[in-house]
Amino acid sequence: MAESEFGERQQPKPFSSIENHALLSDRHSAALVTAEGVIDWLCFPRFDSPSVFGALLDENAGFWSVCPVDSMEVHRAYLPGTMVMRTTFRTIHGELDLIDALVLGPGTDPHRMGEHAPHTLVRQAHCRSGYVDVAMRFQPRPEYGLITPRITPVEGGATVRGGSGQLTLSGPGIRVLTGEADAMVHLSAGESACYAVQHAPLGQPLPRILGQAEMTATLNDTIAGWQEWSRVHQSYVGPWQDLVHHSGRVLEALSYQPTGAIVAAATTSLPEWVGGRRNWDYRYSWIRDASLTMEALWIAACPDEAHEFFDFLTAAAAEARPAHPIQIMFGVGGERDLTERSLPHLSGWRHSAPVRVGNNAWSQVQIDVYGELLGAAHRLKRQLGPLAPETRDFLVDLADAAARDWTKPDNGIWEVRGEPRHFLHSKLMCWVALDRAVSLAAILGAEDRVGWWSTTADVIRESILSEGWNAEVQAFTQCFGTRDLDSAVLLMPVVGLLPATDPRVLATIDTIAHRLTDSNGLVYRYHIESGVDGVEGEEGTFLLCTFWLAQALALAGRVDEAREVFERAAGRVNDVGLLSEEIAPADGGQLGNFPQAFSHIGLINAAWAINRAEQSRFAEEVNHDDDVDDGSCHAYVKKV
Repeated sequence: MAESEFGERQQPKPFSSIENHALLSDRHSAALVTAEGVIDWLCFPRFDSPSVFGALLDENAGFWSVCPVDSMEVHRAYLPGTMVMRTTFRTIHGELDLIDALVLGPGTDPHRMGEHAPHTLVRQAHCRSGYVDVAMRFQPRPEYGLITPRITPVEGGATVRGGSGQLTLSGPGIRVLTGEADAMVHLSAGESACYAVQHAPLGQPLPRILGQAEMTATLNDTIAGWQEWSRVHQSYVGPWQDLVHHSGRVLEALSYQPTGAIVAAATTSLPEWVGGRRNWDYRYSWIRDASLTMEALWIAACPDEAHEFFDFLTAAAAEARPAHPIQIMFGVGGERDLTERSLPHLSGWRHSAPVRVGNNAWSQVQIDVYGELLGAAHRLKRQLGPLAPETRDFLVDLADAAARDWTKPDNGIWEVRGEPRHFLHSKLMCWVALDRAVSLAAILGAEDRVGWWSTTADVIRESILSEGWNAEVQAFTQCFGTRDLDSAVLLMPVVGLLPATDPRVLATIDTIAHRLTDSNGLVYRYHIESGVDGVEGEEGTFLLCTFWLAQALALAGRVDEAREVFERAAGRVNDVGLLSEEIAPADGGQLGNFPQAFSHIGLINAAWAINRAEQSRFAEEVNHDDDVDDGSCHAYVKKV
């Protein structure tokens, strides 16, 4: 390894496509790296912390690039069983592997992976053959790009001060400039050069400079940690096995180890339409995800992660006898006040402004969350063991609230910013809350409420069947008494209100497949032209909804169609198996925050449903006893 002469410093191409990114995670925070070797998103020390590198949202908000000087061909993939990225560059003189990881820290216990993450990102450049000149450029801009920090050279690297955190940059040949640092190294076959950035809060000692051997060792430990977690936790065997296992690792990567929270995505303000205003902060944990996440973790990982997530949700949401519907989302540390604000100094991804941090949906009324929490408890009922009195009381209160509030309008699953309405999905999830509460009554010590809960559940069910069905449209509709379609009604057979073979469910499936899809057969959430959500602008098709359609078709026994729909959605993964929230109908590009937990949850659950249908167990699944816990998706379907 030798230092090279500094040539012209190249500026990374701004606003790389969403699908051009890969995710790095230490289960505390996340980074995105492009196929060109540019870190253009990194938040330290938590997922929802202000960015250190934010060029994803504005070219002046900071980046960190490591790449060959020469033009190159690029191939990349996660190392098997890990969330450690290997990018291989082929130049005219040689080949270079760039290994990127947010390191997990000491310890090999897969159940506690990332517990002591040191908030360190390591980048190892290794020459495989020939020789390669490698350029490193480091331009941190803390506080979402507001700060140009002071960078000071030290032996073996540099220190960075500015804002609420401080950084140490380690590596060979580092040259400090105003507000940035760079390096150039010449690597011959078999030689490597490691760089690392470490974070510490202001007021704590600066992290010490790391040597090459130490950076290599911590990188190897991180690879081993992920592989051990995958070996211990992932046992799914079936169609799309690699995708299912990888999606399970993505969910693990989006989980905040100290509390068990799972963020909806690693980013904020990636738009649902280029140039549009549907730009939201998804770095928080939603109760809504609970039931579907329980299933996905059960299939693609193991009950430990599901249990941690449930513990986080019940702890964060608990309050004594709430007079109003409970809060629907939280910060990863359980924070409740997530007040939204805009960052006007950032132009937004491809000039899609505003850039928002925080999310005002935290203050909305969404009565579906009762069903999501009680559905999660039902999923884990054999693993929860004896419940603490406060947890029992909390779950009983949720069921009582569902019985009390189901007649009220709300903002619904899609968090509309227009007027509250009587969304069918919200009523459906209130039914789920009461149906699951009846099943849990003995565990909850609430046998005296079974009569009330059962009677109210029956009333809700009949209301959905009479007021939610539109014979002219031939579908269950978005709201009671309307003609508008909504893909969320595809969950009716999944949660068990009706079997998927019911003629009304089959008609709804067909209507959505024909009238709520784009030319590629991908599913929209709803028609935004109705103005129901109170937000201007367009949006792409929703990957989760497309997986819901595949799942509903599988439950209906239409396996060939289910496979086709699944392949349409799963075929949108990028080259490293990641999915955003939406797909642009015109060019098929990914849209929305990335990677999106809901999309990977939908993939896992749909694959499982198709797997079971293909094994000819569908008839058994929709009729077997509610108390059988076989690890399947919601198997309890109430007989009509």
